[in-house]
Amino acid sequence: MAFWLPSSSNHSWRLPEILLFLLLVSTGVTSREFLKNADFESPPSNLPENSNKTSVALYKNNTIPGWTFQGAVEYITADQTKNISLPDKGHAILLGEDGKINQTFTADADILTYLLTFALVPGGHNCSLTAPLQISAPDTDALFSFSQHYGKEPWEVHGVYLGSWGDREFVNLEILSQSNDSTPTCWPAVDSLHIKTMGIVMPDGDNLVVNGGFEYGPDFLESSEEGILLDSAPTPFFSPLIQWAILGKVRYINSKHFFVPQGNAAVELVSGVSSGVQAATKLQAGSSYTLSFTLGDANDSCKATFLVGAQAGLTSRNFTLESNGTGSAAKFNMTFTAGPDVNTITLLSYTTSQTKDGDFCGPVIDDVILRVSHGLRVSVPWKSLIPVCLITIVCFF
Repeated sequence: MAFWLPSSSNHSWRLPEILLFLLLVSTGVTSREFLKNADFESPPSNLPENSNKTSVALYKNNTIPGWTFQGAVEYITADQTKNISLPDKGHAILLGEDGKINQTFTADADILTYLLTFALVPGGHNCSLTAPLQISAPDTDALFSFSQHYGKEPWEVHGVYLGSWGDREFVNLEILSQSNDSTPTCWPAVDSLHIKTMGIVMPDGDNLVVNGGFEYGPDFLESSEEGILLDSAPTPFFSPLIQWAILGKVRYINSKHFFVPQGNAAVELVSGVSSGVQAATKLQAGSSYTLSFTLGDANDSCKATFLVGAQAGLTSRNFTLESNGTGSAAKFNMTFTAGPDVNTITLLSYTTSQTKDGDFCGPVIDDVILRVSHGLRVSVPWKSLIPVCLITIVCFF
């Protein structure tokens, strides 16, 4: 495997930039578009030019570039006069009864993790109940629906783990509506799909928690300022937040639109009591470890007393932060003795908070670090994780 770096005669490269480049290469992060017409801005065939309709039902003589469809499917257009708001440039697909769209894409040659970001839009006015939307791929089946309000935008952005594939295999992505027991007031619409791939995420120095800064997760959409909602993922192996299980619902936030204590990303525990994140790590039984993390607010007008429970090994403690909702943070830590086998690290919200506008919000968690106590350094088997040529480049610089 060969790696290319720009010539020093054309670029002035500093060590942090080189290390960031190497980290991106070693984790295999890519954001190229795997899906055709992922924002539905290429209209269906047989659509009349200059059509002023906000909704066009599709039939067998229509086609959507890049997609196939079945059942009740409509191509909808944003129209402020009719209170139809959509991300991106203003088109989406509404899935009515038994409505389904699907597209097959080709995976990369290397085995990578595939994460999907998409916008879920209520397909009607004053929707009190929206039929669930199902995302299906060979390794996942997930349902999404509007249940609570988490921001000012009329749509929600969600992230989901799709699966891990390679060897140029074909992957079929299906998006379909699901009828529920009661008659829905609205059917769901979908827009702005984006797939991100990611390789192995490595430990950061002597931090025993992988992805402790939450920098590795689904891509944020340029068309949204409300972050990404991540639904419950009981195991870190099938989670859109790399190496973290998700309890309840959390919001993945970035520093562009929120206050993030460290780095570019963090998680906000928004679904109230028992929402949180959980990691697992192999520790030496009977040894002493220190867990530290940053607790804050996202600068989203979430004014509350946050109570967060931290559990590490067999030790549990509660931590409190008074939030005025304008962006604040404090560091906390606890020392514990490791139990046998795998030890879990859990950070859990014990409060339910809302802004004055009624949006659900909560404490921000960031910069989770687990180290051996008393300044002892843990030896990380880097050579088994990083290609030898990468180590050579780092040493050269």
